[in-house]
Amino acid sequence: MKLSVIMTTYNSPEWLEKVLWGYSYQTLAPYEVIVADDGSTQETADLIERVREETGINIQHIWQEDEGFRKCRILNKAILGSKGDYIVFTDGDCIPRKDFLEVHRGRAERGYFLSGSYFKLPMSTSKGITREDIQSGRCFDYQWLRANGLKRRRKTLKLRATPRWASLLNRLTPTACNLKGSNASVWREDILKVNGFDERMAWGGLDREFGVRLENAGIKPRHVRFDAICIHLDHPRGYADPEIVAKNKALRLHVTTEGIIETPQGIRQLQNET
Repeated sequence: MKLSVIMTTYNSPEWLEKVLWGYSYQTLAPYEVIVADDGSTQETADLIERVREETGINIQHIWQEDEGFRKCRILNKAILGSKGDYIVFTDGDCIPRKDFLEVHRGRAERGYFLSGSYFKLPMSTSKGITREDIQSGRCFDYQWLRANGLKRRRKTLKLRATPRWASLLNRLTPTACNLKGSNASVWREDILKVNGFDERMAWGGLDREFGVRLENAGIKPRHVRFDAICIHLDHPRGYADPEIVAKNKALRLHVTTEGIIETPQGIRQLQNET
């Protein structure tokens, strides 16, 4: 099995660098890491080139012009450019724990997609994390995070669960197993079956709608909430628009009730344009 990692980014090179470091210390090396770039400046391209040389990771940079929020389109372009038969989706602000890819590969099974989550950090902690913190794994330790700016939290099982407990918690969690683009994995052939991401959707639930179509196609969801661990670096969300979120929700509900599998504006339509 060849694992392709697809991560999205937009003008956040400081965070992207930390995330790429995380993939350089994986217990299971990715076949490739694809940075799906929705219009960043040259600073991001320069960073990717430097990290590629420093780490030896096979990093592909797929870029499109900045014409507003077009995450679904850059994701579809990245999928078309991928070489792996199994694709792990994440974001350029989510640092993976060392066993992140090993968990996704180990839990992969035909007929399923995997969906996890992340542990959110405040800005002060996000900025303070160094390459050494990622390499050693201490930035995934709750006590270390508490000593470095994290306020006391009740829901810390994602960081503290042993493999045995993680397996049990994944089965018992009441949280719905909706696909989350920050931490998910899907067989490439299943992505193509549903025609990729719906390019009509802007920010707000686009990954969840993608997961609904996978389920409509008979692909079942499976939790990796408590064993595929990543930490989320803080950032503002100036692109959130309640009106767009409402439209996306209405589209997702339509897809759910009608049992729609293929988006009419996805990978095949993108191929026809080129």
